[in-house]
Amino acid sequence: MTLIDQWLDPVALGIVLGGTLLATLLRCGPAETRLALSKVGALVRPAFDPAQAKAELAKQIGTISRQGVLRAEPATTGDGEFDSLADTLIGRRSIEALHDEHDAFRRERTHAASTAAHVLGHAAELAPVLGLAGTLMALGTMPSDGGEAGMTGAIAMAVVTTLYGIAAANFLFGPLAAAIMRRSAREERDRQAVLDWLEQSARRTLPKGPAKPRVVAERHVRGDEGLRIAS
Repeated sequence: MTLIDQWLDPVALGIVLGGTLLATLLRCGPAETRLALSKVGALVRPAFDPAQAKAELAKQIGTISRQGVLRAEPATTGDGEFDSLADTLIGRRSIEALHDEHDAFRRERTHAASTAAHVLGHAAELAPVLGLAGTLMALGTMPSDGGEAGMTGAIAMAVVTTLYGIAAANFLFGPLAAAIMRRSAREERDRQAVLDWLEQSARRTLPKGPAKPRVVAERHVRGDEGLRIAS
């Protein structure tokens, strides 16, 4: 019997992982569980690329510089937030509006990442419990006649389910939650850097606001006959 054959038990694995996922679903609800799964899937996709975002937005800035803000068409960068920010930049011509919209996107992203990490934290908490449940199930199936083969199999399953529960909590669910939060923090730093660059470029490109009307002060001239106002 090889080491893999000795420690790989599909039944124990199903009890721990399947039971953990089911218990997490019941505790957190379908919507939050779905969100956590989508965030886990996003970890295998390429992260946000600030250099690529700047390159795409530079085309938009160049278009505004050549054609003017009124005739420029919003460009498509492939990123939902910066596509919306480019549209805001052209439609509203307001730096403050850029920050307001970015803050709205940032709150939505950080809330989603925090929710996903919260769900995975529950899974990490529940995995050892399901490992203990598997251990109790294995011991409960131990033959009453004291057969050596049946007793050995029950004890082996009890040990393996406990191991699976501890491993799932500390080497699967916990690290996934931390990875989601690390990627979220890194993405927010990169997006803020791109926004700062976009703001600087927009201030150089957008037309300045209309000049304030000049106020002509009245001059008061004191003459021999008293105070008079000079036109």
